[in-house]
Amino acid sequence: MKQQHSSRRNTGFTLIEVMVVLLIIGIMAGMIAPQILGNQEEAQIKTAAIDIQSLENALTQYKLSNNVFPTSEQGLEALVSEPTVDPIPRNYRQDGYITRLPNDPWNNPYQLLSPGEQGRIDIFSNGPDGEPGTEDDIGNWNINDYLN
Repeated sequence: MKQQHSSRRNTGFTLIEVMVVLLIIGIMAGMIAPQILGNQEEAQIKTAAIDIQSLENALTQYKLSNNVFPTSEQGLEALVSEPTVDPIPRNYRQDGYITRLPNDPWNNPYQLLSPGEQGRIDIFSNGPDGEPGTEDDIGNWNINDYLN
């Protein structure tokens, strides 16, 4: 008499089951990704606004020490190292006013216009598009719009 062997159950996933799981993951990613990407851009804009506010505070300290703001030609570098072009500051701090200049979240340098077009001084980022004079520019004249 022949012995019948019980058939083993295949414990792997079928192609249909794998495809259903991938479809569910794709749907979830499609719903979540726009929210995450939107939060990333918002975080970058807030970071730029905070950086600009910090640079403005450092420039105020510079002015308190030297009675003038650095010129556009001297730029924000005047916060890190003593300017060598006129007007030479009379009471420049030995270690400067900040240790290093940050780049904006889009890896571009912040800009200084002194005297400014929007106020006494303008500190700004060209924003996500990197183009000056566009709607997405972030400056000390509009940072409160982004910090609230």
